[in-house]
Amino acid sequence: MTAVSEQVLIEAARAGQVVSFPTDTVPALAVLPNRAESIFAVKQRSLDKPLILMGATEADLWPFVKSTETELHIWQGVANRHWPGALTLVLPASAAVPSVMNPVDPSTIGIRVPNQAIARRILAQTGPLATTSANLSGEPPLQTMAEIGLRFPQVVTLEWDQSEPKATASGVPSTVAKWTGQSWEILRQGVIQLDSNSEDRGK
Repeated sequence: MTAVSEQVLIEAARAGQVVSFPTDTVPALAVLPNRAESIFAVKQRSLDKPLILMGATEADLWPFVKSTETELHIWQGVANRHWPGALTLVLPASAAVPSVMNPVDPSTIGIRVPNQAIARRILAQTGPLATTSANLSGEPPLQTMAEIGLRFPQVVTLEWDQSEPKATASGVPSTVAKWTGQSWEILRQGVIQLDSNSEDRGK
């Protein structure tokens, strides 16, 4: 499929199609949360590997998690320090999260706000999207829209405007940290290091 403009991509995403756009880490495949099974099919991805819910702002994402007042205060503190950025927080999922986002364990959801202006601009108009890296399961993440268009002709890819000011993509997936009820368990170490001893634990 030919790469499309930002507005056409937004309309495709709103219509439930799988789309791809750059982020601050690696380019994303993205789709409406209730259509998440489409990404599993496109990537040939095992259902025990959940997707990440990406939003334009942290306020867009909090309705998708459930917490105590104390926990939310801790999580918001971490978000204020590290978002927008390459940190995915795995938190208890609220009823707003479609079970197809995490079929094996729908009790949790990974959430993130990317440090990429184009991505946030798209997400601001589509609402939070189910996302993952753009690659077939088990293969390295693809790094360019051209590569993604060739590998996934059924995916709507963004036409890249090289004049657009943008954050440099690291090429490294985000750090993934899961809340255990008292502290953070690092499931995948990326660029961001959580301070497990003080601020990021709310102590």
